[in-house]
Amino acid sequence: MNGQCIAVVSGKGGTGKTSLVSSVGAALSLGGRRVLCLDCDVGLRNLDLALGLSDKALMDFSDVAQGRCSLESAAAEHPKLPGLFLLTAPVRSSRPPVTEREMRTLLEEVRKQFDYCLLDAPAGLGTGFRLAVCGADRCIVVTTADATSLRDAQHTVMELHRFPSGSLHLVVNRVRKKMLRQLHATIDDAIDRAGLPLLGVIPEDDALPLYLNQGLPLLPSGGQGASAAYQNIAKRIQGEKVPLARIK
Repeated sequence: MNGQCIAVVSGKGGTGKTSLVSSVGAALSLGGRRVLCLDCDVGLRNLDLALGLSDKALMDFSDVAQGRCSLESAAAEHPKLPGLFLLTAPVRSSRPPVTEREMRTLLEEVRKQFDYCLLDAPAGLGTGFRLAVCGADRCIVVTTADATSLRDAQHTVMELHRFPSGSLHLVVNRVRKKMLRQLHATIDDAIDRAGLPLLGVIPEDDALPLYLNQGLPLLPSGGQGASAAYQNIAKRIQGEKVPLARIK
């Protein structure tokens, strides 16, 4: 059975896509899955930093997609999390750039070797976004609870019209109870505005920057905070029925 490729996208920067990809990828690998985290942000890549693999990621996805090396040689495995791999983005725009056809071919090979591939799309709806979603099976739209992020999430959903019902999901990230009260907003508002089923709610967690600055994904050890939220999202991705922790 082939693996699944899931694009993680947002209309604006700062929503926490990279931390979600690294942390959910870690949770999936700790559950025994073979996982590839693929950075699609050409020139501004930082998934290698979040995973602590910047010294190991020597080849990038363009090298594999354009036949300069194999997927096996380019995918860097995490030293502390067996089964978690990174395929990084080029540090600069390649000439010629990777085409959508080449990306789709690459992802077909990825599906043969991995249970899950999480594609970290660049912010916005440009070329990098289209490259990340062109061959994906599912998409996760990441937003925060503020009005501008929710509007951008709506615009992002409109660009994903080719995906069938059930393959698009919403994650509301960096949620603080106090912030929600000030905005007179609720998670239900976020669901209604984006028009997507809710995959998870991630609370603001002061531990997250500490982990990321050390080059470590936020490991799902503990029953509260962002760690628990990422772990639950990983379970839902695999089809498990896990109640949502609603932040009101």
